[in-house]
Amino acid sequence: MPTPKYFNRDLSWLSFNGRVLDEAASATVPLVERIRFLSIYSSNLDEFYRVRMPVLRALKNIGQKKDNDINAGEQETILQEAMATVLTQQKHFGEILTTQLIPELKANKIKLLYNEELPLSLEKEVSDYFLSEVLAFLQPVALNKDTTFFPGNNKLYFVIQLNDADGEKLVLLNIPSDDLPRFFSTQCDGEQFICFLDDIIRFNLDKLFKTQAIVGCYSIKITRDAELDLKDEYPGELSEQIEKQLQKRDNGLATRYLHPANMPLRILQLIVQHLGLENASNVQGGRYHNLKDLYSFPVNNPAMLYHKWPALNLPISNNQPLVNAIEKQDLLVNAPYQSYNTILRFFNEAANNPDVEEINVTLYRVASDSKIVNALISAAKNGKRVNVVVELKARFDEANNLKWAKKLKNAGASIIYSVTALKVHAKIALVKTRKGDRVYYSGLLATGNLNEGTARFYTDHILLTANPDILREVELLFIFLAKRVKPKEDNQINFKQLFVAGFNLQKGFLSLIDREIAFAKQGKPASIIIKMNNLEERVMIDKLYEASQAGVNIRLIIRGICCLVPGVADMSENISIKRIVDRYLEHGRIFIFNNNDNPEVFMGSADWMNRNIYHRIEVCFPVYDAHIKQQLTAMVNLQLNDNVQAVEIDANLNQAKPHITGEQIQSQQEIYHYLKAE
Repeated sequence: MPTPKYFNRDLSWLSFNGRVLDEAASATVPLVERIRFLSIYSSNLDEFYRVRMPVLRALKNIGQKKDNDINAGEQETILQEAMATVLTQQKHFGEILTTQLIPELKANKIKLLYNEELPLSLEKEVSDYFLSEVLAFLQPVALNKDTTFFPGNNKLYFVIQLNDADGEKLVLLNIPSDDLPRFFSTQCDGEQFICFLDDIIRFNLDKLFKTQAIVGCYSIKITRDAELDLKDEYPGELSEQIEKQLQKRDNGLATRYLHPANMPLRILQLIVQHLGLENASNVQGGRYHNLKDLYSFPVNNPAMLYHKWPALNLPISNNQPLVNAIEKQDLLVNAPYQSYNTILRFFNEAANNPDVEEINVTLYRVASDSKIVNALISAAKNGKRVNVVVELKARFDEANNLKWAKKLKNAGASIIYSVTALKVHAKIALVKTRKGDRVYYSGLLATGNLNEGTARFYTDHILLTANPDILREVELLFIFLAKRVKPKEDNQINFKQLFVAGFNLQKGFLSLIDREIAFAKQGKPASIIIKMNNLEERVMIDKLYEASQAGVNIRLIIRGICCLVPGVADMSENISIKRIVDRYLEHGRIFIFNNNDNPEVFMGSADWMNRNIYHRIEVCFPVYDAHIKQQLTAMVNLQLNDNVQAVEIDANLNQAKPHITGEQIQSQQEIYHYLKAE
């Protein structure tokens, strides 16, 4: 089979999730952290079935119709390969849990009851817990031809097969894992016993069905389509549309019907009929679903967790306003290695500085208890103009964003919702301070969300600057966003510092790649280093292929989706790709262009995906401070040299760890030590 020009995006993503699973199997990872990697894998897969599997099926169905450009056979092959990949990974998941992790837990006197009966010594305690805590949340529903019950998305249920004087009955019983801890933990005879909530219910079913014989008990889960259907013609404000859609989201079409392998075919088909699951994939699973709940596995032994890396503080004084330090030189916060308190301080001081007149900020995904938004609320109540661009279409965060938008509006802030079908994904803030007759700007531009929660485990870079050339363009962008219109070719803002999607982002990066191509053709040094989450957009990929063919050395660090095929003669032989999965989620976007040995460095919010380039407002920005450029380059080089947690992706979408010939380099650990020594 000839090498494809592009990897399929979904198969590439599944290979990333497989890399997450590899960490669960790694003996070098602490035991409880390995269990958490199983959780992350499971959570990722749930989202894949909610978001991408409906797309794969739709593409296949579209391809079966005439007068379209979709190849039905190709789409069918991709769908089948995706499902086969998931099946293989889930088998590996089970093997890791049962043959590696559970035995290691047992060796540490931790007994996870998994596919086994409850020990007699625990029956009284578990029975008491069931009667006092669990029973109140159980809501059995009889299944028959008149059933109107609609199972919630990714909720857990038992199908109970009963017999009584009237014959067989089927009952759907909820497993209330949203209301109660998924795991019950207790000590007995010097050991810790951990039991699934599922099994506590299973072991006590006779207390719920006292007059009926329990013939079978089968756990099921239904995953539903998560895509929001927002169209320009919807009536009312976008916020109202979102609220209506949120009510419908978990009523979406079923995409997966997960059930145990031992469920009789007759019962399986009856459930499909009663619950309207005819179009969902029937997927065999084990006794337990929603193993993303393993993230809350109730073991807190420090020896079984990552050694803590306390967040480092920037060397800045607390005795003068932060803005004074920013005016002297740019500052860079590298989360989570360095403390996010500097970012919180930036907003807190602005909210309470009597000289600050105006604060502008974009919010995409904020923390559920956001200190940043509370600072903005205080700023508005303190009489400052607060303009907040709130993205309501941030998938799975709409309700939280809407909640904060209402609170901000009630406090007097001006709320700007993004225009329909155009997300604002930029991470920027601008503060205007008046001193006498002059107005001074200070600002923030970042690669990740203004979210102090995710900043504890997402690697991102946040630039604090007073550069007037950059911040004047940030102000122009905020003015544009307030108009709530889409960018138009005949109404372009002339950005010279910033690359802004919808305006000049693609053109700007293409120009920088062309410059490297020109240098290569002149026999001068030419190289490109790019670190992103995802690389999909084909215009950008084709330009990188062109650069490779011209002799430009291209090194990519792509965490997730990568549709570029590396190492192919006469196409991409000068391109290499690494993927890094470690204790922190790699999230920052960094772009380094050699520029004839005079490197230019950019950062920003944008991956090179179709959605980022064509359907979002993104901001990428130059890094001018020499020390910050050096720091970013050093961190990226550590990642390029990682031979412990990095894998190399080849032309067949295989991923393998590099052969270690010298010292071991685990880039996240080395970056922490590097920043600590700064």
